[in-house]
Formats: sequence, structure tokens, C-alpha cells
Amino acid sequence: MVRWFHREITGLEAEAMLKARGVHGSFLARPSKKNQGDFSLSVRVGELVTHIRIQNTGDYYDLYGGEKFATLSELVEYYTVEHGTLQDRDGTIIELKYPLNCSDPTNERWYHGHLSGTNAEKLLGERNEPGTFLVRESLSKPGDFVLSVLTEEACKGSGGKRRVSHIKIMCQNDRYTVGGSEQFDTLSDLVEHFKRKGIEELSGTWVYLKQPYYSTRVNAADIECRVKILGQTVDGEVQGGSEKKSKAGFWEEFDFLQKQEAKVKKSREEGMRPENKSKNRYKNILPFDETRVVLQSGDPSVIGSDYINANYVKNKLREPGDQKVYIATQGCLVTTVNDFWEMVWQENTRVIVMTTREVEKGRNKCVPYWPELEGSKEAGRYMVKCLEEKDCTDYKIRILKISSLEQTELSRKIWHYQYLSWPDHGVPQDAGGVLSFMTQVNSRQMEFPNAGPMIVHCSAGIGRTGTIVVIDMLVETIDAKGLDCDIDIQKSIQMVREQRSGMVQTEAQYKFIYLAVSQYIETTKTKMQALSNTETEYGNLSLQPKPKASRKVSKNKEDVYENLAAKGKKDVKKQKSEEKKSGSVRKR
Repeated sequence: MVRWFHREITGLEAEAMLKARGVHGSFLARPSKKNQGDFSLSVRVGELVTHIRIQNTGDYYDLYGGEKFATLSELVEYYTVEHGTLQDRDGTIIELKYPLNCSDPTNERWYHGHLSGTNAEKLLGERNEPGTFLVRESLSKPGDFVLSVLTEEACKGSGGKRRVSHIKIMCQNDRYTVGGSEQFDTLSDLVEHFKRKGIEELSGTWVYLKQPYYSTRVNAADIECRVKILGQTVDGEVQGGSEKKSKAGFWEEFDFLQKQEAKVKKSREEGMRPENKSKNRYKNILPFDETRVVLQSGDPSVIGSDYINANYVKNKLREPGDQKVYIATQGCLVTTVNDFWEMVWQENTRVIVMTTREVEKGRNKCVPYWPELEGSKEAGRYMVKCLEEKDCTDYKIRILKISSLEQTELSRKIWHYQYLSWPDHGVPQDAGGVLSFMTQVNSRQMEFPNAGPMIVHCSAGIGRTGTIVVIDMLVETIDAKGLDCDIDIQKSIQMVREQRSGMVQTEAQYKFIYLAVSQYIETTKTKMQALSNTETEYGNLSLQPKPKASRKVSKNKEDVYENLAAKGKKDVKKQKSEEKKSGSVRKR
């Protein structure tokens, strides 16, 4: 869900925000300052920003002669999906890719941002508890909000399904009201008031707000505030004469995940075969059949010869072309070392991430599947040699060489990163070490643009493995979409759990993901601020001066800023040309 509508900013402020916090394709919408009732769409194109006026006739929205839409949301969604449709006057394609979100009007967890009425009804219906409520943005009138409440009444002809009441909250002069004389300074004040009093609908029916439906979506830039809220304990409940132990919001969110996990019914037949039982480190941690890695070298006549306890995991919350793929697997057993190296070769993997020591607290976590420094080890159809080792603060790097014994001229270098500072039971004290580690890992992975999936493993291949994978996915999303993108940690974990069971095992690991993302955001903000201060003090540090933004007025004198100076146009056209050559741009 996104919040690309900014109520009170000027064109210059929008331009500054997009340059400071956005990337190519970042955009936002705002009210037009010169034409009351109209809107402006501000989009970053390369290093510059263009502003496009959106006409509001009262009946529909359009970009002056283009497609007509009933709501501003529909217009923005259309041009976000239909890349290549929106163009500048000189033919430069303007892409709406990443919304630059405004801050939420409240930190309350019952606020769900840009959620449609249909989806609100679906969420509230899942609880089936009358009085469950949430607040969301109005899609029909940007800047206003809607209070959605599950009522006691059943919908007609719905088989007992309860009715959801949608109550409009208007924002007038920075105060909130549902109509009448009662106005409130904040959405929180409004909700608290009507929780005590109830709301009378036009039909005369009273609607009561009893329990909030919490959102796990959060603006990445505001995650530090969410971490503080989730860290607060809730009041214990008295049951049977004793008070239940207080829990924090992290526990609430993680507990929901655990309950959802129990509902996932996917086949694990291959891992349960008698022939494959000895290949599983833990008998109850088996790969889903639909996402398991199948060893192509397996003998079709030998049952189980294509099996390894590993799954492909991809970030399905990103667009299909941007879905990074990982392989999550267990730590090697003596009987699975050959299969592991078969998988490495088959998948053209160049980076292996190991998040455990070989032995922890006297328990075997993973068989060393690599040889000693300068030594060699035969692994089935391959020979593995350790060329180099390097000790870093929290981890060790090994450069390995895998060679085919059948085709001796074929060999590859593999970078093996072993993180050593993750305690057996718990999480690292400082997320900075893990973030620095993953920065190094990804830097190496990017050196091989045609490489296969990064392999990540711990002992079982779900706890630390899942934590590392989800952190990496979220950081990659923030890097691609900017600091003001929406992220949903609970939803991200649920998504990877649908590909490998049990990913992110404990509440501590769940909380650690929040802390890691929060630290990454704060570090990135600090770097950006330092860069901004440097540029302010010393001017542009590049050898070539930046072209001055030019303002043009279209033929019908619309308030359109087309800050595409000569260099900017060339940059965008060059990028467009390169994309066409690589086949990444759809033809229309």
C-alpha cells in the first residue's frame, strides 16, 4: 500500500524531496497551487524532476486529452502499470515506478494507509468480531480518510456475513471530523472520542469501535517509531484469578505468523520418502515439493537421487522482473556434501552464505563441506580446493575453486562467507555487523551478473537463514524504491514461509529484522544528510556543472514544469536506448 499523495507541498518542495529521497521513476501527487481543484504529478526522470498537471473536471481526472478516470488513484495506478504511455513533449518516456510516500498522519497501528474499501472489508471479515475497526485513506478524495468498522448486522443475502460500515472522515483546516460540530486535532483524538461514544449512521444505526485491526505495513522512513511502539508491553489480562504475562507488539505480530503457518498445507512428499530421510538434518524440517531444488544429475531409475533439502526462495512482493532468487538449505550432513556441491554447480552459484559455526555448544551444526586452506576435497563429480582464507571482524571469507572431474577444463571460483558472531540461541546484539556482512556479500554477488542464486544456510536452513534472507529482501526494496517506500515485515516473512516452511523461527529473530531495517534506514539517512551538507557547503563536487532547470509553458498555458535540461534529456534517452537494446522495454 502506498501514500503518494502529499497535501501541503509546493512544486519546489516536491522537487527537493524527489531529488533527495527518490530514485529514477520516483513520483508523488499534490494539489495544484495555481488551479484550485486540480493536481500535479511530480516525477523524477534521471537526475531531474518534471511536473505534470492533472485536470479535475468534477466528473473525471485526466492529463488533458488522455485517458479519463473516476478517481485520482485510478489515474496514478494506470500510468504506473502502463509504462511507456506517459511521455514528455519531446518523446521522453516518463515512468511512474516508485511512489514517494508522505508520512502517516498518525503512528497508531490501526492506520492502514492506501487501503481500498474492498480490502478493508476482507481484512475485517477475517476477524469476524463486531466492533473491529481500522482507518484508511480515502481513495475517492485524497486528503480525507475513512473509518471502516465491522458491525453487528449481517449483510442481506450474504449467508450471515457481517456488514462493514465505512464512515468518511474529512480533513478541514488541519482538523478532522465525521460531520457536525465535533472537530479534532488528530485522527487519534477522533478515534478515541468515538470509541467512548459510538457513531450514529444516517440510518439511525449506532456503530461502536471496540478493538482495532492492526496494520503491519509501515513507511520505511518511520520504522524507528514503529519499533518503539511494538516494544511497549500491553496490559496483562486477568484470567482465573491470575494475571497473564504482558507481551509486546512484536509477540502479537509473530504469534499471528505462527497461527498462519499452521494453516499452510503444502506437499512435502519427497522429503518424507524412506530413501530421503537420511538426507534431512531434522526429520520435521522438510522442503515444499513445489519450490524444492531438483538435482538434474539424479538417476531417474533411482528413487530420491534428485533430492536435496533445499528450496528456491524469491521476493514475490517485487515486480516479476525484479525478484531476486535465493536458495535456502540446511547445513550439510556427511551424506549430503556431494549433493550440495552438485547443486552449487547446477545452479551456477558463485556466493555461499553460511550463518553458523560447524559446532556450537557441543552440537554439530554443519559438516565442513570445504577443504582446509590450500587443500582439496573430492565431492562426487567435482573437486573442491580452498585457495584463500581471510578473517574479518565478524566473519570469515574463503575463496574456493570447484572443478569438474568429467570435464577437467571446466572450473569456477566460489566465494564462501561464514558469519561467526551469531549466538546459537538468540540473535546478534548489534544489527550493524549483519548489515555490513550482507553489504560485502551482495557486492561480491553483483560482480557476476549471470550468476545463479546465492545459497544461504545455517543448520536447519530456516531460522538464521530466513532472517538473513528477509533482511536482504527488505534492504534491496528500500534501495530500489527509496527511503519512503512501504514495507511489511510480517507479510514478507509470510511470503517466504510459503516457499520454505518455518522461515524466521523465533520472536527474537522477528524483532531483529525490525531492528536491522531500522538501523539501515538511520544509517542511510545520516549518509544522505552528510552528502547534502557537503554539497551545500562546497557546491557540486562533480567536474561538470549541473544544467540549470528550465521552465516551459505548454501551448494551453498549463502549470507544467518540465525540468529536462539538455544533459538530463541525453541521459534519459541514452538509458532508453540501452534498455531497448537489452530488450527490457516493451514495444507498444
